[in-house]
Amino acid sequence: MNNKSNLNQLKAGDSDYKAYVGPPEKYDLVSAMQFNLLTFMGLRDDHKFLDIGCGSLRAGKLLIPFLKVGNYYGIEPNNWLIEEGIKNEIGNDLIKIKSPHFINSSTFEMQQFGEKFDFLNAQSIFSHTSLEQIRKCLEEAKKVLKSDGIFTATFVLGENDYEGSEWVYPGCVTFKHETILKLVKEQNLNAIKINWLHPNNQTYYVIFHKANEKDVLRLVRNLFYKYQKPKIQLVDRLKKYRLFNNSISKFIYNFFKIH
Repeated sequence: MNNKSNLNQLKAGDSDYKAYVGPPEKYDLVSAMQFNLLTFMGLRDDHKFLDIGCGSLRAGKLLIPFLKVGNYYGIEPNNWLIEEGIKNEIGNDLIKIKSPHFINSSTFEMQQFGEKFDFLNAQSIFSHTSLEQIRKCLEEAKKVLKSDGIFTATFVLGENDYEGSEWVYPGCVTFKHETILKLVKEQNLNAIKINWLHPNNQTYYVIFHKANEKDVLRLVRNLFYKYQKPKIQLVDRLKKYRLFNNSISKFIYNFFKIH
């Protein structure tokens, strides 16, 4: 039950492979959003990539074909989601060709893969977890993230921290920016917040080893500023001529602003 006509009848959390992982009508949009960000941040086909909470392969359906054989790894507590993603989005033939790796785990046991990763991604995982679950994930991520690796993750920012101990779904939990940075620093890692557009109002952070800070900051500045300077100058001209109400110019201006 996931054809276009039925998607509008579903809501996030329903027992459909698209709906269970978020708003079903945004399934493909969130898929493309992740792929674009990761390649924007330097992901290439020869990198080893770990999809934390890979679900029904919302990101995997683009990343598995893109990456070289054996370079996609997914960890997910609900095996039925992976099976439905393969059945409906990937197909068994592509699985045989690309040989992705999967582990079923609800406790972020990333070391089971026996690999170090160039990229990790946790899309809409920390929007449902407790503080202790975030700590556990970051602790495990640190062990498998290469010294020059990049870990992208989303949070829902708020004025208060979620104080419960349980996974919350389909609802979301919030954390303060200061709390997120504290949790990251507890693992002797660093993080920066970026203004990458998210259709579900989540905020992306880039997490990395301290030794890699200089390169990460250079990458982020170059990608978000240098190559978009002409567009931002165009927006400034639009504002001058009172055309800034145009939605496209607003998009350009806000999209490339880093916090």
